[in-house]
Amino acid sequence: MSLRKPKPFDPAVVLRVIGALFFIYLFLGFMLLPCLNTLTSIFTTKNAAGETDRLAVVRFFFAGTMKSFVWNSLKLAICLIVTVNVVGVSIVLLTEYFDIKGAKILRMGYMTTLIYSGVALVTGYMFLYANDGILTTALQNSFPNLNPNWFSGFNAVLFTMTFACTSNHMLFLRNAIRGIDYNTVEAARNMGAGPFKVLFRVVFPTLLPTLFSLTVMTFITGLCAMSAPTLLGYDSINPEIVRLAGSSSADESFPQARAALLSIILACFTIILLTVLSSYERKGHYLSVSKTKAKLQKQKITNPVANVLAHIYAYVLFIIYMTPVVMIVIFSFQTYSAIRQKKLDLGSWTLINFFGKEDYAYLTSRGTYKVREGSISGVFSNDATLNGIRTSFVLSVCAAALACVIVVIACSYIFKHKKTGTVLEYALLFPWLLPTILICYSYRVFFNNEVWYVFGQNLYYADRVRILIVIAYTVTKLPFSLRMIKASFYAIDEELEDAAKNLGASPLRTFLRVKLPIILPSVLAVFALNFNALFTEYDMSATFASTYGTSYAMVIQAMTAEEGMYGYNVNASGRRCASTVFIMIVSGLILYLVYGVGARDLSERLQARDRRRQRMERIKRIFVKT
Repeated sequence: MSLRKPKPFDPAVVLRVIGALFFIYLFLGFMLLPCLNTLTSIFTTKNAAGETDRLAVVRFFFAGTMKSFVWNSLKLAICLIVTVNVVGVSIVLLTEYFDIKGAKILRMGYMTTLIYSGVALVTGYMFLYANDGILTTALQNSFPNLNPNWFSGFNAVLFTMTFACTSNHMLFLRNAIRGIDYNTVEAARNMGAGPFKVLFRVVFPTLLPTLFSLTVMTFITGLCAMSAPTLLGYDSINPEIVRLAGSSSADESFPQARAALLSIILACFTIILLTVLSSYERKGHYLSVSKTKAKLQKQKITNPVANVLAHIYAYVLFIIYMTPVVMIVIFSFQTYSAIRQKKLDLGSWTLINFFGKEDYAYLTSRGTYKVREGSISGVFSNDATLNGIRTSFVLSVCAAALACVIVVIACSYIFKHKKTGTVLEYALLFPWLLPTILICYSYRVFFNNEVWYVFGQNLYYADRVRILIVIAYTVTKLPFSLRMIKASFYAIDEELEDAAKNLGASPLRTFLRVKLPIILPSVLAVFALNFNALFTEYDMSATFASTYGTSYAMVIQAMTAEEGMYGYNVNASGRRCASTVFIMIVSGLILYLVYGVGARDLSERLQARDRRRQRMERIKRIFVKT
């Protein structure tokens, strides 16, 4: 009878066990427990006698006005499905499928929503259409009976979000159309089909999976809308949740439980939609193409009337997209008086909305002048905007980087361990089942105490709220990061890893020297997109409303209400325009890094490095000769 030798100590097993326990701790504490606490709070409310009434909130929901917020959000989401798809599909067809003159210029105009969104985009439309907006003022001069508040409520939110939400079509549907095999289109044309018949019978069926995904994304966006309803005065679910989260039982009946119920309703809608989408994807949608795939060629509209109408429609949309951008850029260099009167003064250009400070003198009720020092200030000389920029930048960078690091480590584990890796993957996709507002509200309520799970610390207290915001930012970006980075891991050839192991490289060295350079462009792209979305984020930061966690978007939103109040922030509108221009520059730079430099593969980056090295050598030779 032979005795088996004991297995040598393997540190990798210990690290995997420690990592698994740490992940379980994070998943339970920052995903499950806060949401379960929100759910149970609905049924633990107490009546005036101090007795627990488990159905009090439910009765209040059906008896009060809470269901109107749900209906308003549903109405907005359903209408957005129609309007966003009509506009989004049309702008993609006009720039990618049909032969329209000036398509490159039109594409640039349609893609402006990629460089500014959220509060910045809504304030841009308000600058034109609000009761004191440029176009509203011009229309009132021509039509005195026009209601100055015409751009508010449901119609204003629907109009603004229709053009704001087409950015997904320009990203995803555009790629889907460019990937169509032209041989199928040409075969249909050879059989006598007209351009529009080919469009509806050949092209659209291949785009249905993408259109269905975009429809679901649009519905969820409308259902969870925050910035536009808040600024344009529309009663929807998310603004009401934020309002109730900041209220107390002394002001109204059990506001926290009502906010929790609205959050759970949003979660139910989201889970139902994602379930439908998953079942639809499981059916499988396959496109049969020829072995030699041909690049799609633009189709000419042979009917002259239809061609003229298509061009008119294309440029009308271009004007709608570009007018807010152009006006914001121009008026960001105007004085506060020109901005307040909404009159362009070509003789007075200034950089005060960006840099510098000026005093403001105004006439008091006693007939004397009073001076407010530094009341006119620029974006980069105003303490509030600078603090907002600094806070949003630091929090966004930390959250975007943390999400990428977590997902890269998780993907490396998922591809090595199939069974347990599947559990890890579903755990990281869990935040997709819940609306963002529910996650943030749950964090605010759950961690606003000395919670034993975080060693008795109150994470919502003072500057600790920034840690809570970073965690919320990271958690909400995990699913998107996982889907994008996981796809890049499929490009790694297993033979490269085997060759590194045969040469004696450790798993860590193999990952750093072999795998990471291959997936690095995708990781950087995800980091950039995450940062771009979080830097101008408003919904989550508004839920964590705190003086220590005031984001840049919250500062911009506050400018709309405080302008000129008691002689302070006199040029708030100009600073708001300058802030929007700054966001456009940052977002445009990020998109360039993602789709320009960041889109290069490893060979292209090596070639670019060789070209830079050759240029430096030529410059050195020139200096040596001289």
